[in-house]
Amino acid sequence: MLNNYPLDLLTEPLLEWYSHHARVLPWRDNPTPYRVWVSEIMLQQTRVEAVKPYFEQFVAQLPDVAALAACEQERLLKLWEGLGYYNRVRNMQQAARTVMEQYGGEIPPDYEALLKLKGIGHYTAGAIASIAFGIAVPAVDGNVLRILMRAAEDGADIMKQSVKTQVEQLLYPVIPKGRAGMFTQALMELGATVCVPNGEPKCGECPWQQYCLAKKHGTYMQLPVKGKMKPRKIEEKTVLLIRDGRKVLLHRRPQKGLLAGMYEFPNVAGHLTREEVLAYVEHMQLEPVKIEPLEQSKHIFSHIEWHMAGYMVRVAQLDDSRSQKPGYVFAEAADSEEKYAIPSAFARYTKYMNIRLGQERYKEEGETEQ
Repeated sequence: MLNNYPLDLLTEPLLEWYSHHARVLPWRDNPTPYRVWVSEIMLQQTRVEAVKPYFEQFVAQLPDVAALAACEQERLLKLWEGLGYYNRVRNMQQAARTVMEQYGGEIPPDYEALLKLKGIGHYTAGAIASIAFGIAVPAVDGNVLRILMRAAEDGADIMKQSVKTQVEQLLYPVIPKGRAGMFTQALMELGATVCVPNGEPKCGECPWQQYCLAKKHGTYMQLPVKGKMKPRKIEEKTVLLIRDGRKVLLHRRPQKGLLAGMYEFPNVAGHLTREEVLAYVEHMQLEPVKIEPLEQSKHIFSHIEWHMAGYMVRVAQLDDSRSQKPGYVFAEAADSEEKYAIPSAFARYTKYMNIRLGQERYKEEGETEQ
């Protein structure tokens, strides 16, 4: 069990290993409080390689708290397009405005103050406090939980908040003086690159191999233990690419709820037949000229799955004032790519309009630069 495990034995081997194996990452070059904050929010539920181009673009366009606080919502969402979990960036902006109002634009060097900012929990507060300010507080995420539960061969359910809290408390005494930031990043690095979440850990490369009870007893694939989550709700949708020769119809989602404020292709609940789609388009006071079915797609959110069927519907024209409805825009494809933030849930369908979303655009631009 972790509470009886000699955690202090792990510190020096970990730091020695990290000094030779730390990856070169853009947010590590200049770990200011703002850059650490942006990177940690982006890295929540997102792979490091996917985050790199987003981070560089984000801090180039919004280099400090003041710029983030003042950014228009559409531009902010466009910078985040493709990263998903869009409440992360909305909460960041709310927190930035709080920092401007209460701390003069300077992120507070105080763990408890950080916890009070919107969207910052114990892990993120610990990461900012330790990495940017050198404060001796732990930052416990899934990587840290996994490597410690394996090392101590502890079968407690890491999905329980009580377990995370216990791990945090046990780490306080072993944070090395003057090296809190290095310790935090080393724990993260070990879990991300050696004691990995998927597949077998690379035990032969681990600085803890002589201390790890899961390796000793061959139980590493059974750890850590995660309690079952509630099954996701399935929602069927029919997605409509309604276009004339030049434009496509986009709808702006409500300002609250899932994907708030983002743009989407019009969609309706259920899987509609061809005839039902035509009737729906005519009800929008548009004149369908041609209809063709598109491929099906699935997108997984935290608690919901969208199972989508798609149709391309060509209409006579999209600039008829009769079809102008609140929340709808008739967008040129090029404008859609530059101006309107479209969630990756619709990535399977944007290709039919030659619209590249965030990750695809960054990938292609990176390949071009090379």
